[in-house]
Amino acid sequence: MAKSPAPASNEAPEEEFASGSGKGRATPTRAEQEAARKRPLVADTKEARARARAELAVARDRARAGMAAGEDKYLPLRDKGPQRRFARDWVDAGWHLGEALMPMAILVILFTLIPNVYIQLFAYPVLMVFVLLTIGDMVLTGRRVKKEARNKFGEARMEKGLGWYAAMRTVQMRFMRLPKPQVKRGGYPV
Repeated sequence: MAKSPAPASNEAPEEEFASGSGKGRATPTRAEQEAARKRPLVADTKEARARARAELAVARDRARAGMAAGEDKYLPLRDKGPQRRFARDWVDAGWHLGEALMPMAILVILFTLIPNVYIQLFAYPVLMVFVLLTIGDMVLTGRRVKKEARNKFGEARMEKGLGWYAAMRTVQMRFMRLPKPQVKRGGYPV
Protein backbone atom coordinates (compact mmCIF):
# COMPACT_ATOMS: atom_id res chain seq x y z
CA MET A 1 0.00 0.00 0.00
CA ALA A 2 1.17 3.35 -0.85
CA LYS A 3 1.23 6.03 1.64
CA SER A 4 0.12 9.45 0.65
CA PRO A 5 2.76 12.13 0.87
CA ALA A 6 2.72 14.38 3.84
CA PRO A 7 1.16 17.74 3.22
CA ALA A 8 3.77 20.43 2.37
CA SER A 9 4.35 23.03 4.96
CA ASN A 10 3.75 26.57 3.78
CA GLU A 11 5.52 28.07 6.79
CA ALA A 12 9.14 27.41 5.66
CA PRO A 13 9.21 29.67 2.57
CA GLU A 14 7.59 32.50 4.48
CA GLU A 15 10.27 32.27 7.13
CA GLU A 16 12.99 32.28 4.43
CA PHE A 17 11.69 35.50 2.84
CA ALA A 18 11.14 37.07 6.21
CA SER A 19 14.79 36.59 7.18
CA GLY A 20 15.96 38.71 4.19
CA SER A 21 18.33 36.16 2.73
CA GLY A 22 16.81 36.44 -0.78
CA LYS A 23 18.13 38.62 -3.61
CA GLY A 24 15.23 41.04 -3.42
CA ARG A 25 14.20 40.95 -7.08
CA ALA A 26 12.66 38.56 -9.51
CA THR A 27 14.84 36.27 -11.61
CA PRO A 28 15.01 37.69 -15.13
CA THR A 29 13.54 35.59 -17.88
CA ARG A 30 15.72 34.07 -20.56
CA ALA A 31 14.49 36.64 -23.09
CA GLU A 32 15.45 39.50 -20.76
CA GLN A 33 18.93 38.03 -20.17
CA GLU A 34 19.51 37.54 -23.90
CA ALA A 35 18.35 41.08 -24.65
CA ALA A 36 20.76 42.47 -22.03
CA ARG A 37 23.69 40.56 -23.56
CA LYS A 38 22.77 41.39 -27.12
CA ARG A 39 25.33 43.41 -29.11
CA PRO A 40 26.04 43.62 -32.82
CA LEU A 41 28.17 40.87 -34.36
CA VAL A 42 30.22 43.46 -36.23
CA ALA A 43 31.12 46.56 -34.21
CA ASP A 44 30.36 49.99 -35.63
CA THR A 45 33.84 50.51 -37.06
CA LYS A 46 33.15 53.94 -38.54
CA GLU A 47 32.10 55.38 -35.22
CA ALA A 48 34.93 53.64 -33.36
CA ARG A 49 37.48 54.82 -35.92
CA ALA A 50 36.21 58.39 -35.74
CA ARG A 51 36.33 58.34 -31.93
CA ALA A 52 39.86 56.87 -31.93
CA ARG A 53 41.01 59.44 -34.50
CA ALA A 54 39.62 62.29 -32.39
CA GLU A 55 41.31 60.95 -29.23
CA LEU A 56 44.62 60.58 -31.08
CA ALA A 57 44.36 64.12 -32.42
CA VAL A 58 43.83 65.51 -28.91
CA ALA A 59 46.76 63.49 -27.54
CA ARG A 60 48.98 64.54 -30.45
CA ASP A 61 48.12 68.23 -29.94
CA ARG A 62 48.85 67.93 -26.22
CA ALA A 63 52.21 66.26 -26.98
CA ARG A 64 53.10 68.86 -29.62
CA ALA A 65 52.36 71.72 -27.24
CA GLY A 66 54.30 70.00 -24.46
CA MET A 67 57.28 69.40 -26.71
CA ALA A 68 57.29 72.99 -27.93
CA ALA A 69 57.19 74.17 -24.31
CA GLY A 70 60.12 71.89 -23.43
CA GLU A 71 58.29 69.65 -20.94
CA ASP A 72 60.47 66.59 -20.27
CA LYS A 73 57.44 64.29 -20.35
CA TYR A 74 56.79 65.00 -24.04
CA LEU A 75 60.38 65.32 -25.29
CA PRO A 76 62.08 62.59 -27.29
CA LEU A 77 64.85 60.72 -25.48
CA ARG A 78 67.62 62.74 -27.16
CA ASP A 79 66.25 66.01 -25.68
CA LYS A 80 65.49 64.85 -22.12
CA GLY A 81 67.45 65.73 -19.03
CA PRO A 82 68.91 68.74 -17.27
CA GLN A 83 72.16 68.72 -19.27
CA ARG A 84 70.33 68.80 -22.60
CA ARG A 85 68.13 71.62 -21.30
CA PHE A 86 71.29 73.49 -20.24
CA ALA A 87 72.83 73.00 -23.71
CA ARG A 88 69.63 74.19 -25.43
CA ASP A 89 69.41 77.28 -23.23
CA TRP A 90 73.10 78.06 -23.75
CA VAL A 91 72.81 77.81 -27.54
CA ASP A 92 69.52 79.74 -27.64
CA ALA A 93 71.03 82.59 -25.59
CA GLY A 94 73.63 83.47 -28.22
CA TRP A 95 73.97 84.43 -31.87
CA HIS A 96 75.47 81.81 -34.20
CA LEU A 97 76.57 81.83 -37.84
CA GLY A 98 74.70 78.57 -38.49
CA GLU A 99 71.37 80.36 -38.17
CA ALA A 100 72.18 82.28 -41.36
CA LEU A 101 73.45 79.26 -43.32
CA MET A 102 70.15 78.40 -44.99
CA PRO A 103 69.33 81.99 -46.06
CA MET A 104 72.91 82.32 -47.35
CA ALA A 105 72.54 79.15 -49.44
CA ILE A 106 69.29 80.48 -50.92
CA LEU A 107 71.02 83.75 -51.81
CA VAL A 108 73.79 81.85 -53.58
CA ILE A 109 71.21 79.91 -55.59
CA LEU A 110 69.54 83.19 -56.58
CA PHE A 111 72.92 84.71 -57.55
CA THR A 112 73.62 81.74 -59.84
CA LEU A 113 70.46 82.61 -61.78
CA ILE A 114 71.91 85.99 -62.70
CA PRO A 115 73.56 85.67 -66.14
CA ASN A 116 76.70 87.53 -64.98
CA VAL A 117 79.66 85.11 -64.75
CA TYR A 118 81.56 87.26 -62.23
CA ILE A 119 78.67 87.18 -59.76
CA GLN A 120 78.39 83.41 -60.16
CA LEU A 121 82.13 82.94 -59.63
CA PHE A 122 82.01 85.17 -56.54
CA ALA A 123 78.93 83.48 -54.97
CA TYR A 124 80.32 79.94 -54.56
CA PRO A 125 83.57 80.85 -52.77
CA VAL A 126 81.64 83.16 -50.44
CA LEU A 127 79.30 80.28 -49.58
CA MET A 128 82.23 77.90 -48.99
CA VAL A 129 83.95 80.40 -46.68
CA PHE A 130 80.67 80.90 -44.82
CA VAL A 131 80.26 77.12 -44.43
CA LEU A 132 83.81 76.84 -43.02
CA LEU A 133 83.13 79.69 -40.58
CA THR A 134 79.88 77.99 -39.54
CA ILE A 135 81.71 74.70 -38.90
CA GLY A 136 84.24 76.61 -36.78
CA ASP A 137 81.41 78.23 -34.82
CA MET A 138 79.80 74.81 -34.29
CA VAL A 139 83.05 73.34 -32.94
CA LEU A 140 83.65 76.28 -30.60
CA THR A 141 80.06 76.25 -29.36
CA GLY A 142 80.19 72.50 -28.70
CA ARG A 143 83.41 72.87 -26.70
CA ARG A 144 82.09 75.84 -24.72
CA VAL A 145 78.85 74.05 -23.86
CA LYS A 146 80.75 70.94 -22.73
CA LYS A 147 83.06 73.06 -20.57
CA GLU A 148 80.19 74.97 -18.96
CA ALA A 149 78.19 71.77 -18.40
CA ARG A 150 81.26 70.10 -16.84
CA ASN A 151 81.59 73.06 -14.45
CA LYS A 152 77.91 72.96 -13.54
CA PHE A 153 77.17 69.21 -13.39
CA GLY A 154 80.62 67.74 -12.67
CA GLU A 155 82.90 65.49 -14.70
CA ALA A 156 81.37 62.24 -13.40
CA ARG A 157 77.84 63.11 -14.54
CA MET A 158 78.68 64.34 -18.06
CA GLU A 159 76.49 62.89 -20.81
CA LYS A 160 78.04 61.81 -24.08
CA GLY A 161 77.21 63.78 -27.18
CA LEU A 162 76.38 67.03 -25.43
CA GLY A 163 78.77 69.07 -27.58
CA TRP A 164 77.39 67.56 -30.79
CA TYR A 165 73.83 68.23 -29.58
CA ALA A 166 74.68 71.89 -29.00
CA ALA A 167 76.53 72.19 -32.32
CA MET A 168 73.58 70.79 -34.28
CA ARG A 169 71.22 73.22 -32.57
CA THR A 170 73.38 76.17 -33.69
CA VAL A 171 72.74 75.31 -37.36
CA GLN A 172 68.96 75.53 -36.98
CA MET A 173 67.28 78.88 -37.42
CA ARG A 174 65.96 80.05 -34.07
CA PHE A 175 62.27 80.03 -35.02
CA MET A 176 62.55 76.46 -36.35
CA ARG A 177 64.13 74.91 -33.24
CA LEU A 178 62.25 72.26 -31.32
CA PRO A 179 61.85 72.40 -28.38
CA LYS A 180 61.29 76.11 -28.80
CA PRO A 181 63.86 78.44 -27.19
CA GLN A 182 63.03 79.07 -23.52
CA VAL A 183 65.51 81.94 -23.00
CA LYS A 184 65.97 85.31 -24.64
CA ARG A 185 69.15 86.24 -26.48
CA GLY A 186 71.85 87.10 -23.98
CA GLY A 187 70.17 85.17 -21.14
CA TYR A 188 72.89 82.57 -20.67
CA PRO A 189 72.09 79.91 -18.03
CA VAL A 190 74.06 79.96 -14.79
